[in-house]
Amino acid sequence: MTRTQFNTELVQHSSELKMLARKFTTDYNEIDDLLQETYLKAVQYFNTFKEGSNFQGWLYTIMRNTFINKYRRMTTARSIVTVQEDISVANLSQASIGNGGEGKLIMDDIQTALKALDKVFFVPFTMYHEGYKYDEIAEHLAVPVGTVKTRIHIARKRLKVNLANYEIRG
Repeated sequence: MTRTQFNTELVQHSSELKMLARKFTTDYNEIDDLLQETYLKAVQYFNTFKEGSNFQGWLYTIMRNTFINKYRRMTTARSIVTVQEDISVANLSQASIGNGGEGKLIMDDIQTALKALDKVFFVPFTMYHEGYKYDEIAEHLAVPVGTVKTRIHIARKRLKVNLANYEIRG
C-alpha cells in the first residue's frame, strides 16, 4: 500500500473513528484530541500496517491504546498532585526530595533527648525497644515488673515533652 492509498483509506474511516471516539469520552475536546493522536500515530506507524489486514480494526486498536495510556497517565498524575490551598507540613515532606540531612537532624535530637533521661528510665526504655519483655527487664534490673512499666511510661512522657516539635498534628 502506498502512502497515498493509506491516507485515502484513513480519510474514508474518519467518521467511524469519530463514532468510536465518542464511545470512549463525551467531551468534544477530548474526542478531537483522541482523533488527532490516532491519526498521528497511524501516519507515524504507516510501515507497520500489513496490507490485507483489517484497516478499521488497526485504527481502532491504535485509538483504544491511546485512550487507555492517556487515562493511565491522568490517573497517575491525579494521585500524585495534591490540590489544596493550604498545604500541610505532612504534604510538603511527602512532596520534597530528601537528602538525608533532615533525618540526621531528627536522629540527633532523639539521641539528645534519650541522653537527657536519667539512667533509671533510660535502661528499661531502651531494653524494651530492643525487644526485651517486661519480665526480662525486671529480672535484669532486679525490680518488680510494675516498676519497669512505670519507668518506661515516665521515659515516654519525658521524651514526648523533649521531642514536642516533632509531634504530628492531624
